Amino acid sequence: MYRDCIYWLERRPAEAGRSVIVSADDGRVSDVLPKGYNARSRVHEYGGGVYCVTGDGVFFVNDADQDIYLVRTGADPQRISHTGSATRFADLCYDPLRKRILCVCEHHGETGAEADNSLVAINATTGLVTTLVHGSDFYASPRISPDGSRLAWLCWNHPNMPWDGTELWIAAISDSGKPERRQHVAGDNRTSVFQPEWSPDNRLYFVHDASGWWNLARIDDEGLTAVTDRRSEFGLPQWVFGQTTYAFCGSHSICCTHIEGGSTKLSLLDLQTSELTEPDLGLDVFSSVCANENTIGVIAASATCFPQVMTVDAASLTSAVIARSCSAEIDTGYISTGAHIAFDTRHHDKAYAYYYPPANRDYAVPENELPPLIVICHGGPTGATDKALDLRKQYWTSRGFAMLDVNYSGSTGYGRAYRDRLARNWGIRDVEDVCDGATALADQHIVDRNRLIIKGSSAGGYTVLSALTFQDVFAGGASYYGISDLESLLADTHKFEAHYTDSLVGDYPAHKQEYYDRSPINFVDRLSCPVIFFQGAEDRVVPPSQAETMVKALKNKGIAVAYIAFEKEQHGFRRASTIKAALEAELYFYSVLFGFEPADDLPPIAIDNIDVQ
Repeated sequence: MYRDCIYWLERRPAEAGRSVIVSADDGRVSDVLPKGYNARSRVHEYGGGVYCVTGDGVFFVNDADQDIYLVRTGADPQRISHTGSATRFADLCYDPLRKRILCVCEHHGETGAEADNSLVAINATTGLVTTLVHGSDFYASPRISPDGSRLAWLCWNHPNMPWDGTELWIAAISDSGKPERRQHVAGDNRTSVFQPEWSPDNRLYFVHDASGWWNLARIDDEGLTAVTDRRSEFGLPQWVFGQTTYAFCGSHSICCTHIEGGSTKLSLLDLQTSELTEPDLGLDVFSSVCANENTIGVIAASATCFPQVMTVDAASLTSAVIARSCSAEIDTGYISTGAHIAFDTRHHDKAYAYYYPPANRDYAVPENELPPLIVICHGGPTGATDKALDLRKQYWTSRGFAMLDVNYSGSTGYGRAYRDRLARNWGIRDVEDVCDGATALADQHIVDRNRLIIKGSSAGGYTVLSALTFQDVFAGGASYYGISDLESLLADTHKFEAHYTDSLVGDYPAHKQEYYDRSPINFVDRLSCPVIFFQGAEDRVVPPSQAETMVKALKNKGIAVAYIAFEKEQHGFRRASTIKAALEAELYFYSVLFGFEPADDLPPIAIDNIDVQ
């Protein structure tokens, strides 16, 4: 939010998946980016924090060349930096006093060499790039104080991921614009710090998990002060830059989101009394908070409401919808609402999920027949799922499938101890949890035990392949750009995740045997059910070789298998044609697998080792 104008990003599958900056000013919604430009950063491969708004216009990272551009109303974007695609920028922040952009810089040099990360300043007129901070493996969140005198930032080093442990630093800014008198003020190798922000009165706030939960704190002349102390998560895993869970409404109030009991709450925090007020907006999934003194901007959703950009009046707490991610009006008789459930695991503790029953008002399940179940494994694995209305889930529930969207051990939203359950246990605890969740529903005669399916993407795809290989619960599965060989992943992956598996499996090669033992590709002889694989041909996070090796092994063993690769897709499908084709191919695969006639007119796909009538 800049002054009274709110800005957001829209990913448009119908436009080849490009991300467009959009603004709303006094009710008028308009694209900031003209066609031909795509606001996307490739720092850490996942990007984020791709634009910042100033009085002079909007600075943004353009996907095609990874340089920074300035776009003004009614004018074509103007290229500011001229570094080329080997140098990437993210997490943009504007320094108005010195007319420069502060951001994370990632430079890719010689082939095979690790990328170099730093914090830089880019002159908004000349494009000159000046290094400000260097020496750590990773940086994030450069934030300038309102009076322009101090800079805050986060940094961390291998093998940590940002949710494992980060350091928060501040420094004074010299007359030459360089940081000086640097001071480490919070965080360490075992404490995660998230989203440092300066308040309007120049005090530094942030989120950290020293208590075992991501809570708000601040640093000022009196030292570190806890602002909240709840069994709630006010922070998020920093897979992408620029995530926000709180924003200042003047000097005495913070609007914040926090995850508690499977729901995301939107609250107003009084900084003088520490009281939280939760306005009843009829929604329970919130993200991407911004604010000025009078107005809150947020993306909001619920089990029956698609994500939408909403403003909330900070005084009256009345809300208004600015833009919707989906304008389709869907009869509630076709919508399955996710119920947050806890289920017992084989370890005598709890894991969590959202359960979606089949829902189609025009169809009744035949008497004495239980629905098939699709278990979803989210990516990350340090990610989380929520119950926001999602057409990709409703696609399945409206066609007679039940779904279990699992927040297995290691997921965000349930505190540090729950996240740490996956330490050295990836491929074990996540797999056991998804199997236990499916079995629990089958034991209660809610779903058909003989038609249990599992699907997932990226790290979730690894959980899928591990469950199908090392457990005997599911009748089939779908892997979207999933991992099959942990050792190959070490050689193929990018800097951000180069040591992620150190905490999930063990440092390599000291734990080489664990990597071998947990790689499904090494135990294809144990896999005896059909699998369909989907892959982006340009994926650098999980290269196509991972899926192709697994597919070849399954073909040789005589197991039914299908493989669909999409050109011009990377890690995570962005094009409408790809998303549609993948859903239809997956449904066709299950129809052949379970011998039913789908209502949809589906294009057939090639399936090896099975007779298709």
